[in-house]
Amino acid sequence: MSRIICSLIGFIILSGCSWLGIEDNSSDYLNSQEVQVTVVPENLDSTSLGQLYPIPQLSQKLVADTSGEIPRPQPISVNTFEQLVKIQKIDGNRWILVNSSPSKLWPRIRNILNSSGLPTSAVDASAGIIETDWLSYKSDETNEHRFKFVVSPGVQINSTEIAVIHQQKIVDAVEQDWNQSSDADAKEEDMISFLADELAASPDFASVSMLAQEIGGSSKVEIVNPEAADPFIQVNLDFERTWASINYSAVRGGFSLVDRDRSRGQLLVAYSSELEEEAGGFFNWLGFAAENDVVKASYRILVQNTGNAIEIRLVSMDGDSLERAQALKLLNIVRSNMS
Repeated sequence: MSRIICSLIGFIILSGCSWLGIEDNSSDYLNSQEVQVTVVPENLDSTSLGQLYPIPQLSQKLVADTSGEIPRPQPISVNTFEQLVKIQKIDGNRWILVNSSPSKLWPRIRNILNSSGLPTSAVDASAGIIETDWLSYKSDETNEHRFKFVVSPGVQINSTEIAVIHQQKIVDAVEQDWNQSSDADAKEEDMISFLADELAASPDFASVSMLAQEIGGSSKVEIVNPEAADPFIQVNLDFERTWASINYSAVRGGFSLVDRDRSRGQLLVAYSSELEEEAGGFFNWLGFAAENDVVKASYRILVQNTGNAIEIRLVSMDGDSLERAQALKLLNIVRSNMS
């Protein structure tokens, strides 16, 4: 009897759901065809529509390796091993850095604000902006307060930066436009600390905003590989922030900082592939080196303000261009460790 039951079960498994009269659609995707994009009338809002799984454009072209050897993979970014949520501050500006993409972080921020009783008055996912309603503090009955959260892609790869702006006005006074900076620095700092603590306390929040893949705009940093010019890193930030970020990267991923000249926008660095092999230069990140080691610079990192953006280039000590494949390899390492 048991053999008959086992045989029957095996037959059902092999024959699939169709034996029970249920249609098996598991292979239908093989016959799927491309359909026309939905056209929304001009008088209707189309912001909720978009590509469900958009394919990003490559910012650089592939360069053939003519050496005949299979290239080693790029080293893992140092930032991969750092804490998930932290508050950063440069020149009076502070923000939260999270090692997670904006599309993953956006629902978490919305959930934290809602569960904390902070009602929102305006939300713009494409701009990465969330504004709260006017709030009242028990310790301040004269003024009303509101906050703007600005979510954007971070300098660090696959990361998000969250800035907060505080605004206050006298109760029942006319509402003013947002300023570039907070009215009360202490209120901004308190809100940033609150949000950072909440994000750190809920790292397993799994929701993803699939309809808002471009939250906060395009990346702040990208590698540009022109047809008839040397490749470079383009940074859409001010010089102070870029300089701090490139100094952070210049001692990681196999690089060692030998000297720097901020007035000329120049760093002298040494690079060793051996540091990549030793856990990506893990001991170098911690500052360990042999006492008698004398590090000699082998490359110049040039940080130049072009007016529209900051450009970062690697050249030889004589100022000559590097081979394109070598330049791209080193630029990718530098870019991967920028933060």
